[in-house]
Amino acid sequence: MRVVVQRSKAASVTVDGEVTGSIEQGLVVLVGITHEDTEQDARYLADKVAGLRIFEDDSEKMNLSVRDIGGQILSVSQFTLYGDCRKGKRPNFMAAARPAQAEELYERFNGLLRETGLMVETGVFGAMMDVQLVNWGPVTLIIDSK
Repeated sequence: MRVVVQRSKAASVTVDGEVTGSIEQGLVVLVGITHEDTEQDARYLADKVAGLRIFEDDSEKMNLSVRDIGGQILSVSQFTLYGDCRKGKRPNFMAAARPAQAEELYERFNGLLRETGLMVETGVFGAMMDVQLVNWGPVTLIIDSK
């Protein structure tokens, strides 16, 4: 599994003109899943994301997690995180998991985040989505479970 984590002041996802998820201060997490990913990968990344200390404390040091600040998470599935651009100009998405497998693991990842007490909003799996965010910092990190 691979996630792109962006610290955000506000974010939302819209599908067919309808907002399906929105957050105030927190994290936007783009989630990609590949064929060999398991629940262990989802657990590792949920724990990492929930505890990631990328918010500033009173000393302006990155010492606080999204939980510490009472933040929220906007989780968006994104198979293109496993796009291979090494050959030609058109990405190859063969490394991305099939939709049924990916959706199940994506939902499990979100459930594990919720089990930590975080509020998690989402887009719609497999839909064409418009994602808006105010990237705070900017702070953007890529985390792989492997």
